[in-house]
Amino acid sequence: MSGIFYIPQSRAIRYNKPMATHKTVDETTLENLLYLSRLSPSSTDMATLKKQVDEIIGYFDILSKYDDSENPYDAYPSTKAECLREDEIVPGLDIPDVKKITDKFMDGYFQVPKVLGEGA
Repeated sequence: MSGIFYIPQSRAIRYNKPMATHKTVDETTLENLLYLSRLSPSSTDMATLKKQVDEIIGYFDILSKYDDSENPYDAYPSTKAECLREDEIVPGLDIPDVKKITDKFMDGYFQVPKVLGEGA
């Protein structure tokens, strides 16, 4: 299951809107956040977590006051296809030339340091 996550309805995030100026999270939401982040309630200071999550929600309340009717893609530069260079096939490196560059090339592969497991 890659890229798709199922959150049971019982784990859905719910907001309580108190009399305060912005939304806050309830106890159930905090427990759901702990579950989704694989943290345990015993190892987490719930008061600090609630304060931090409430602050994050407050930031979204601030952002929601701004006009977002413009096209968000206008913020990114665009490149017209006719301005791009033509594709040109060039020869790659020959195996003897690669062997001259490094002694870490064997049997068609580069030898690299181990990055997973105990060596990391």
